[in-house]
Formats: sequence, C-alpha cells, structure tokens
Amino acid sequence: MERRLRMPTRFAWLLALLVLFFVGFLVACGSHFSPSSDGLLLVPSLGSAVVQTFSFNLSSGHSSSINNPPPIPGPPSQGSVASIILDPAGAFAYLTTSDTPNPVQSPCTTTNSLATYKVNSNGTLSAIGTTTLGSNPPAALAMDSAGKFLFVANSATCALPGTSTMAGAISVFSIGSNASLTEVTGSPFPIPATLGGGPANPVALAITPTIFPALHAACSGTAAPTTAYLYAADAANDALWEFSVDTSSGVLGKPPNYSSVPSFATGSVPSGIAVDACNKFVYAANQNSNNVSAYTICNGGPASSAACQSSDGSLVPVPASPFAAGNGPDAVAVDPFGNFVYVLNKLANTLSGYRISPASGSLGNASTVSTGSTPVSIAIRSDDNWVFVTNYGSANVSEYSLTPATGVLSPQAPITTDNFPFGVAVK
Repeated sequence: MERRLRMPTRFAWLLALLVLFFVGFLVACGSHFSPSSDGLLLVPSLGSAVVQTFSFNLSSGHSSSINNPPPIPGPPSQGSVASIILDPAGAFAYLTTSDTPNPVQSPCTTTNSLATYKVNSNGTLSAIGTTTLGSNPPAALAMDSAGKFLFVANSATCALPGTSTMAGAISVFSIGSNASLTEVTGSPFPIPATLGGGPANPVALAITPTIFPALHAACSGTAAPTTAYLYAADAANDALWEFSVDTSSGVLGKPPNYSSVPSFATGSVPSGIAVDACNKFVYAANQNSNNVSAYTICNGGPASSAACQSSDGSLVPVPASPFAAGNGPDAVAVDPFGNFVYVLNKLANTLSGYRISPASGSLGNASTVSTGSTPVSIAIRSDDNWVFVTNYGSANVSEYSLTPATGVLSPQAPITTDNFPFGVAVK
C-alpha cells in the first residue's frame, strides 16, 4: 500500500510565503532604482520597439534592467527611431520615430511623430502622448539649456525616379506643463538652398548654452550669454547652418549682420555636431572624410578668433582644423565641463577622445577605446563620470567610467539590450 507523507499545515504556509518572497525579490531585482545612489539609462531598441531603462550604480557602474519598458509608437517591423533626449531635470524624455506604412509601393512616404514619456521615481517610463510631425523624417533632437524649447532636425525626403527630394527643415516646439509641446510660430524653419548644391539634409543639431555649469568648468561662476544660436549639420552640402534663437519665443532667424541664414564649410558628410559647455567652440564629425572640424564661436568671448568680425555666432576654423579621426566618425559629444571631445568611429567600432585647448579650441592627445559593433549614439552623464555608447550591431551598450581630470575612459561590462539599440540618454 502506498504511503503518502503529509506536510504539517504551518510548514505549508511557511513554504508558500517563502515562494512569494523570492518571486517578489526576483521581480524587484529587475526594477531597482535609487535616485540617491543610481543613475538611469534610457535606450530605445528597434528590434523590440520599446524604450528600455537601466539603473547603474554611481560608484561601481554595475547595471540592472528595469521592468515594464513602454512601447515605441509605430509598427515594430517598420518603425525607425532617430533620437532620444532628456530634459535638463531628467523628468521627461522625448523620442522621434518614423514609420513607412507601405514600404513596397510607397517607400518614400513616412509617418513621423514625437513621443513623450514621463520618467517616474522608480526609473520606469510612462507614455504621455505623441505629436505629429511633417512629411520629412526626423533625424535629431536638441534642447536649450533652460529646457524651454525642443528642436527637431527634419531630414530631406528620399525621391523616386521622376520626383524631387524635399529639403529638410528645423521644427521648434515650446515645452509647457507636463511636457506638453506647442509648435512655435513659423515652424518648421527652412534651410536656404546653396548655390550649386542639393536640397539641405540636416542630420544633427547643437545649441549654444545660456546656462553655464555651476562647478568645474572654466566658465563656472561667470555670467552666461543671453543670446543663443542653433547649428545644423547638413550632410548633403557639407556645411553647418547657423540660426539665431529667440530665447523668449523659440523662433529661429538669421543672425545679426546677415541678410540670410549663413553656412560654414565642413568636411565630407558632417554627421554629428556638439557645442562646448562654455559657449566657445563647435565640433563636427565628418563621416566620409574621417576627421573632425573645429570652430571658434564669434561671440565676443575670450576665445573668439581674431578673424571674427562681430559677435554674431559665426564660426571660424580653429588652428590645424580638421583633426584626424577613425573610420566613419558619426556622433560627437563634449564632456559637461568642456575639457574633452569624444567621437564615435562607426565603421571602426571605436570611441576616440581628444583634449580641448582652452585657449584655441584645437584638439590634441587623441586616445581610443573599443566599442561594440556599429556604435551609433553617445551620452555623457552630467557629473562627468560616466559615458555610454549604443552599439546597433551587437545589441548592447558600452559603458565607461570617465576620469574628469584626464579624460581617460575605463571600459566596464557592456549592458545587454534588445536587438538594434539606436539612441541613448542618461540621467
């Protein structure tokens, strides 16, 4: 006769409680985020069509995935993510998407939008809504240092035989309460046609700061300018375009002393652009000529070049510009204190760092570290201690600790993401 053992009732209850505890523990492990000790990483991925979030310890860099990633608008198989950005407070995130509803019959027809997310106290994201953009696919985002305006680079459209390419333009939105977006008067703002050139194709944006870092930068403790300029990298015409920015309304216009929006020559196919934290220099990564163009901003500051005619935001190449980069330089970033420039070499799977000469803006002492496959986006935390690079081809994020005094990058364990991560933002 079979004999069955019966567990005492109190032990059965104890076992059930233990099971519930461990299940809760495992779930919590995937959602741990403490603002006092952790940073937060936002990574949109095309493969899963969600925005993943990761916490990372500010001392060790150890990372963990946070549960419940929100979806990216648009069908996962056809949606395309261009850029993600956080507001200065890290309270809201903005993401551009582009979808081709009928890629076979109408490959040049896209539905474009701007998605908004709230960053919750536990590190999760909550979708707020979407804002419809025009027919030009969005390529990049920028925000002013006060967090009042959001700028969108709308790239040129593709063209089928017998049709014309529609030139790109810049859309501007004022940011209201709860991250609401209102397009400003006159938006989108066109980019002038160049003599003998093709339709403008803006693929990257950078805006000069009106707030300086409180500490550690050369300009800390000094008065920031009240005027602002927006620069757009035009990959079709090898140029940077300069717009004046009305800091009250967000409206773009021509700078002082110019009859139209001016442009400044770059290397071949500028694909990334950055302005230093002290409003002195602009850097552009040129994808096809494998170099970095560097410019002094003519703003009347101590670093302004003798070649500057007036304080109008115009750009003058710094001595020895352009500077050699790796194969296929794409994205570029300046550290938050304005001491170093970092450039992603997309075809070489590397990240190069350069020290900025505070007097001239020239770049020197290049050092290089490896990334994953096909690095496409870079973000540096505001404390200047952590750098992150999304690797589109290897489904991960390269993480580096940064030594602010030297600019040295120390690789950490890569962070595994869903397939085809495209952008990155860090809080």
